[in-house]
Amino acid sequence: MKVIDHLRKSKGTLFSFEILPPLKGSDIRSIYAGIDPLMEFKPSYVNVTYHREEVIYKERGQGLLQKIRLRKRPGTVGICAVIKAKYEVDTVPHLICGGFSREDTEDALIELNFLGIDNVLALRGDPVKSEPHFIPERDGHVYAEGLIRQIAGLNKGHYLHDEEQEAAPTNLCVGAACYPEKHAEALNPATDLAYLKRKVDAGAEYLVTQMFFDNKKYFDFVALCRAEGITVPIVPGLKPLTNLRHIGFIPKTFKIDLPQAYAKELVKCTTDAQVKKLGIEWTVAQAKELKAQSVPGLHFYTMGRSEAVRAIAEQLF
Repeated sequence: MKVIDHLRKSKGTLFSFEILPPLKGSDIRSIYAGIDPLMEFKPSYVNVTYHREEVIYKERGQGLLQKIRLRKRPGTVGICAVIKAKYEVDTVPHLICGGFSREDTEDALIELNFLGIDNVLALRGDPVKSEPHFIPERDGHVYAEGLIRQIAGLNKGHYLHDEEQEAAPTNLCVGAACYPEKHAEALNPATDLAYLKRKVDAGAEYLVTQMFFDNKKYFDFVALCRAEGITVPIVPGLKPLTNLRHIGFIPKTFKIDLPQAYAKELVKCTTDAQVKKLGIEWTVAQAKELKAQSVPGLHFYTMGRSEAVRAIAEQLF
C-alpha cells in the first residue's frame, strides 16, 4: 500500500519509523532486533536508509595512489523486500542521486516495482567524505527534483530508451524530505521553500521533515508551506537524544538548534542514561503536542536503536 493512501485513509496520527542497514558483516537478524520491539504499535510503514560507498586512496609506492570504493552497509532494496515479506508491513526505500546515473536509477525503480514495493523516498543525498561538495554521477541527477521527475515519468511509462516504449508503467508513491530549519545548503528559508515547491510540483506526494526539537518551528514551517501552495501531507520527523555524543553530534551534523529549555537540562547530564531519560521525556512531550494538533503521522528516526522509540510509542499508540 502506498504511503499517501495510508495518510489519506487514516482517522488518526500514523506511527512509522526509519532504520539503518547494518554494518557490513552483520546479518538480517540485526535488522529484526531493531524492528521486533516496535511492531506491536502497528507501524504503517518502515523506511530504510541508503548509504553511499566511501572512497579511500591507498599508497602503492612510487607516488602512485589506488582509488578504492568501500561499501560499509548492504543494499536497501533487498532489506526492504525481506522486511515486507516477514512483517507484512509496507517499506519505503530511500533512493538518492549520489552514485546513481539515470540508468542506474531506472534499474532500481524497475526492481522495486517488480518486488511489489510501492514507495520510495527521493533524496539528493550527502557528498561522500572525500568530496568538498556534492558531485553527481555522470548522467546522474544533481537535485532531488530531477530524481522525482524521473520517478513520476516512469509512473507514466516514460523509460529512458525508445526500445522500452511498450514496457508497462510503474506505480510508485514518491515522498521527499523537507527542512523546518532550512536545508544546510539553502541560501535562506525563502529559497529553500521555493525549491521544496518545485519538488512537490515534480511529483512528490508527501513530505517528511528533518528532525526538529521545537514544535513551533514545525507549525510555522507548515503554515509557510500552505501559503506557498504546498498542500501535500507534511509528516514530522522526531529523534530522541539518547547519549552524550548526541548533544554535540546531532546539532552539528544536521544543522539544527536545540531549544534553550532542552539545552539547559542537557548540559547538566553527565551520563548516557541521563541523556536518554531526558530525551524520551522531551520527545514524548513533543509527540503529544503534535498529535493533539492532528498531524498526519509521527515518523521516528531510530538510527538502528529501538529502545527509546519503544518507550515513547508506549505512551502514544
